[in-house]
Amino acid sequence: MPADPPEAWAFGATPEHADGLLALVLDGTKTATASSLADYDEPDSEPLPVVGLLSVILDGAGAPRAVLEVTGVDVVPFDEVTAVHAHAEGEGDRSLAAWREIHERFWRDYSAAGFAPDMPVVCERFRVVHPARPES
Repeated sequence: MPADPPEAWAFGATPEHADGLLALVLDGTKTATASSLADYDEPDSEPLPVVGLLSVILDGAGAPRAVLEVTGVDVVPFDEVTAVHAHAEGEGDRSLAAWREIHERFWRDYSAAGFAPDMPVVCERFRVVHPARPES
């Protein structure tokens, strides 16, 4: 057991988005995520991820559904995020073009820092170490 309980959080900005991204995680499609580095400076933000960090992932209703372990972290400018990372995020058609369009729109709509083509992006890779049991 970890000395400190893992942070609990949900993907996305809406319950529907959280559930959709969680489904991609649980079926093995989504093995990476990206965050605006500037959002880690916001009050009440999660800590910057580091390799080995455990997180409890919540569904759109706030229920714990999985425990993830960070397996890699890179901070790169938005316009240098790779096609490999975009594919690992599992969204849209998994292309870099789709990743850029989805994330630019997300950060324009939901990030306090907004969007810039050269903004620092935290590219995080993870593995599921404990999925929730299916509900009966």
